[in-house]
Amino acid sequence: MRGGAALLAAEQKRLGLPLSKDPADWYGAVAAYSGATDTATAAVFAGDVYDVLRRGERRRTDGGQQVTLPAAPGLAPRTGQAGRLGLPTLATTGVECPPTVACESVPAPYEKLEGKDYGNHDIADRPASQKVDFIVVHDTEGTWETTLKLIKDPAYVSWNYTIRSADGHIAQHVPTKDVAWHAGNWYVNAKSVGIEHEGFLAQPDAWYTEAMYRASARLVRHLARKLNIPLDRQHIIGHDNVPGTTTGTIPGMHTDPGPYWDWAHYFELMGAPFTATGSPFSGMVTIAPVYADRKPVYTGCAKPGEPCTPHGSGAVRLYTAPRDDAPLVQDIGLHPDGSPSTPGVNDTGARASTGQQFAVADRIAGWTAVWYLGQKAWFRDPWWDPTALGAHGRVITPREGLKEIPVYGRAFPEKEAYPEGVPVQAVTPLPYRLAAGQAYVLGATSPSEYLWATTYEPAGHKIIRGKDVYYEIQFGHRVAFVKASDVRIRRSGW
Repeated sequence: MRGGAALLAAEQKRLGLPLSKDPADWYGAVAAYSGATDTATAAVFAGDVYDVLRRGERRRTDGGQQVTLPAAPGLAPRTGQAGRLGLPTLATTGVECPPTVACESVPAPYEKLEGKDYGNHDIADRPASQKVDFIVVHDTEGTWETTLKLIKDPAYVSWNYTIRSADGHIAQHVPTKDVAWHAGNWYVNAKSVGIEHEGFLAQPDAWYTEAMYRASARLVRHLARKLNIPLDRQHIIGHDNVPGTTTGTIPGMHTDPGPYWDWAHYFELMGAPFTATGSPFSGMVTIAPVYADRKPVYTGCAKPGEPCTPHGSGAVRLYTAPRDDAPLVQDIGLHPDGSPSTPGVNDTGARASTGQQFAVADRIAGWTAVWYLGQKAWFRDPWWDPTALGAHGRVITPREGLKEIPVYGRAFPEKEAYPEGVPVQAVTPLPYRLAAGQAYVLGATSPSEYLWATTYEPAGHKIIRGKDVYYEIQFGHRVAFVKASDVRIRRSGW
């Protein structure tokens, strides 16, 4: 507290402003405190601070401390003080951002390289050519400076936006109509917008700031309205929810933004909080632990195998039996030797995150089991301190007569749909199986599509659409796809 006060006082003196007892007189110091390099970003940051002061706030911090700030509804800051900062005006030409954020254009290059190579995205015409179904939340695992250096490299990959940690400043790199190379899954790339957040998943307190959450939530809400994307966890997904395309790619899939990303707070800021929509004993649940109260022990934040500092988490751990000493459930894609999942901060094999929805497989006092990667997965869920909310919706099960069905990491067309000259893309099942008697929550309906984009000139690109239809399901920590012809749909929790 004293350190923060000293920093604000130093800024106030630098700006030639009095050390007043009236918080309205500190607008300039608050704007400067952000470290912003332009007037718009400084103004958004200060505006958010004063908005909180007016409304008041009561919240438990990531470290578990309860903070209460009384409301001051009549507080009117002296916004004219921003002129004392001497910051330049932000150039906003060509950006796709809401007016409530500070956003600039830092274009990713689209250049012809040697041979057939080009970088670092594909020119397209979405949503006219293809519907955008997903917004993928990433973290950079690097600093702002490093990230912007990478996005300017025509031989590297790309993403649509980057958000700065300190002040929530946004840079747009690829128009939403174009296809960025960010998800590690070509089908998801073609159907998504990717947003990078400056930071490291194992260091949430240092990087996952309130300013970044707020700016990101405004951007996602804006894009969801523009692209007609539902604000739910079937469509707003983490990079750690993107499935591998084949068995061999599963171990290398990314794990950001990780178990410390506060999905509950994020969706509250978007105006779409997770709430109970069914009875506490319905056949479907929404994962919703209290972030600050749940501090599962993770390992590997600093050194392999070493316990991470206890910290709030939006994820719950999944066991093979309703006991804390039971092994964690298996993910044979991540651990092909059949060994259990681990508490590693990057091991997603036995993890369910806030907002994800699952079909209930069983219940006993204090525990709930859900269907997860083809098995029963148990998590603590006592009635006096629940970690899940009752929900209703649609689930899929194998159609009658099928003992099990395959699951896929992409929704590609059948081979008959490909025209001459376009290589047929294999529809390869993942190593998991969905057995009769199990149920999984249905997300998007996905007509089979493949974007063939292997040339620099967009005129050479083709979109191949097949007769097969797929359903996106919440299968494990990551989503997956099943063929509509393999399943039947039923309602759950109504």
